[in-house]
Amino acid sequence: MSTTDICIPLADAREIYRVDDVDRALEESAPSRNEALAAFYERMKKLGGTRFLLKPSRSDAIDPLYDRCPNFGEVIDDLKKSLALAVSGNEPVSFTPILLLGEPGIGKTHFAKALAEQLGTGYQFVSMSSLTAGWILSGASAQWNHAKPGKVAQTLVGGEVANPVIVLDEVDKAGGDGRYDPMGALYELLEHDTARRFRDEYVDVAIDASHILWVTTANDERNIPEPILNRMNVYTVPRPDADESFGIACRLYRDIVGAHDWGFPHDPPAEVMERLASLPPREQRRALMSAFGNAKLAQRDHLEIDDLDAFRANRKRKIGF
Repeated sequence: MSTTDICIPLADAREIYRVDDVDRALEESAPSRNEALAAFYERMKKLGGTRFLLKPSRSDAIDPLYDRCPNFGEVIDDLKKSLALAVSGNEPVSFTPILLLGEPGIGKTHFAKALAEQLGTGYQFVSMSSLTAGWILSGASAQWNHAKPGKVAQTLVGGEVANPVIVLDEVDKAGGDGRYDPMGALYELLEHDTARRFRDEYVDVAIDASHILWVTTANDERNIPEPILNRMNVYTVPRPDADESFGIACRLYRDIVGAHDWGFPHDPPAEVMERLASLPPREQRRALMSAFGNAKLAQRDHLEIDDLDAFRANRKRKIGF
């Protein structure tokens, strides 16, 4: 790695909650004797209310994403504008919440995680398809049995940074009913002004959630309320074209080979990569791992097309009676 590839984020310190408020909440909750809540307050006091607010040191900090996620070029272009402004003003990383639309398997979640890695802000993943109540994000009242803080409070209190990337995956598949709307907390959290005084129902202490970097994914925007869509920049992400998919396959091969001492050559076989490129990005890693295993079973230190075809055949096989 050359020195030009090194990008070290800078940081300021920012108070995201006041310890005095935690002390007051702890005193007020004493009569209820909620041991779990009291323990959480004590943890908040021990950790203190100050977190790092990361700032980019260079406007090209996310340029490697052009190679890692080539079908996300439009998204990266816009994010670079935000980074350029942040660098110019010596300000924290900040961008409008984004929604990545596209068919399953094209790399939306992978992009969000890669973005967090490049920014150095940390990463929290929330599968919205598994949510049945809004309290998953914003907490449930401590008066309920088995109540606990929501994902936002857990991430900010337990983490080291005030501006982590939080990914809401498959936001169009959030379940629930009118009383427990999983999307309900987003009306407040996606607005900078209201997020500054976010109040988790369990913790009941004002927390500054305005620096969170929101990335949401969906296959179809029609199930997402219009007021939520209006709070985000929406991008329709295409499937990688043939050349982009081939490049993704080659980079994935080199990443896996570089991470293990299996004896495979550093340069991938072109004919195997061409076959691998026909798969969606999500499946390429599984296919490669299966192919590496097949090659070793055949006592080879190189891949052949048959190693990959075995995986493709297993994908079509149905298990049953």
